[in-house]
Amino acid sequence: MSREYKTSKKKRTNYIYYTAEGTKIVIVPGEDGVTEADIELLHSIDDCEVDEQRRYHYRVTTHLDAYHDGENEAANDRNKYLADESVNPEQILLEEENEDEHQELLSKLARAMEWLTLEEKELFKKKYVDNRTNVDMASEMGVSETTIRKRLKKLQGKIRKLISADV
Repeated sequence: MSREYKTSKKKRTNYIYYTAEGTKIVIVPGEDGVTEADIELLHSIDDCEVDEQRRYHYRVTTHLDAYHDGENEAANDRNKYLADESVNPEQILLEEENEDEHQELLSKLARAMEWLTLEEKELFKKKYVDNRTNVDMASEMGVSETTIRKRLKKLQGKIRKLISADV
């Protein structure tokens, strides 16, 4: 059962809160210029927060979660359409958002690749497109595996910097 208020109406003579470190602070009317109106205002802010949490909980459980009915096989026991995620608006929005973010990142990567040297592009292709190991690349290029690792680290840093600068 959810609470109607964060602090019951009978116990609103002062205001108690806890800091991030867990220290309990009690605000009492008459101390440090605090009035009863200040205490009432703090409690009304808490009431608004409790109401918002209650509204959010209702919206999620009633509207979004209504698209799911149980887990695994139980999800299909009452409504055959519940198993179909393609009609879940929350899922659709998340997929669209993820796709937009993915496309934006790919676009930034493509722009960053234009700033790489031919050798850096070749190293990138061998490692991330062809999925070759550092040892394999080192033997082909006639250098040590440590050298390849250092070059890849430097390349990753350069790409990260180019992407964050959004060149």
